Amino acid sequence: MLAITGKTMLLGIIGDPVEHSLSPLMQNAAITNIGVDYIYLPFPVLAANLEQALAGFAAVDVVGFNATIPHKQTIISLLSEITPTAQAIGAVNTVWRTKNGWKGTNTDVTGFIAPLQTMNRDWSNSISVVLGNGGAARAVVAGLAELGCSEINIVGRNKDKLAQFGQSWQNSNQIASLLKIHYWENLSGLLPTADLLVNTTPIGMHPKVDASPINQELMQKLKPNAIAYDLIYNPSPTKFLTLAQDRGAKAIDGLEMLVQQGAAALEIWLQQSAPIDIMRRSLQEKLYDKHQ
Repeated sequence: MLAITGKTMLLGIIGDPVEHSLSPLMQNAAITNIGVDYIYLPFPVLAANLEQALAGFAAVDVVGFNATIPHKQTIISLLSEITPTAQAIGAVNTVWRTKNGWKGTNTDVTGFIAPLQTMNRDWSNSISVVLGNGGAARAVVAGLAELGCSEINIVGRNKDKLAQFGQSWQNSNQIASLLKIHYWENLSGLLPTADLLVNTTPIGMHPKVDASPINQELMQKLKPNAIAYDLIYNPSPTKFLTLAQDRGAKAIDGLEMLVQQGAAALEIWLQQSAPIDIMRRSLQEKLYDKHQ
């Protein structure tokens, strides 16, 4: 158990809702393992109260915090500085105090590409297909560009949102040159070209575990040696990943992304290495127990 005193330093996560977040479990397991006098707390913050919450955090000397829905984009205007990564994505998930005020970055990119970087692959010749065009897809696009993918195909259902998504990258010449926008009906022709297929949609997330953004018939068009990556970590595997594995693809779920983005944030706050194995195990135990 963490021993909380008047000297204990504060970290946390803001969101609405935030009670479902597994970040406190993961981060406090890491803090206990390292042995530093910190605690990581969930803070429910309504959108209308965001500016007030940041002022309060400064007043009580909060060291840093994560931001989740609905604050990842709106918080940017309240920060003194954001990193180029966060600027490119247009979203912040990690914030810390500096002498000039709050600074923000986005560790979702680091989290997303971490399991892909461990693979012995030349990504420069890889074609990726990304399902969905929401906030999570933005971090994925930035990550795939950093990885060096030769082509990034975005597939969505809402034509207006797709157009906006494509236009939003025009200031980033590198990403704009890699990005191709497609309507969902074009997916059948894209799948045979995909070396990496990423699901950024919430389809198949607990409790709707029998749903998949791609049905069995369509999944048969995926190359058998492709990689299928689902940002969802509950359940594991998702129906999407099960269908991909049946096709012969290598499956990656969202647990590692959650762990790695959290570890990257903790390293910013504490300025020391995070115990990634401890963080991963805390989540695996929680999610495993949940299904008993």
